[in-house]
Amino acid sequence: MKRWLSIFNERCPKCKTALDVSKSNALQGKVVKTCPNLHYKKEYHPALETYIEHDDMK
Repeated sequence: MKRWLSIFNERCPKCKTALDVSKSNALQGKVVKTCPNLHYKKEYHPALETYIEHDDMK
């Protein structure tokens, strides 16, 4: 079962750790996922209906 969970978790492209959902707003539909090591950030914008990805957040 753990293998199935690892397939569906999104991972950082650099360090391969699972992304954390740090900020989400259900009313606006905005979801932000970040790498715990601050390598990568992924934001979903419902108005654009797409993800915006950022590298090296430092």
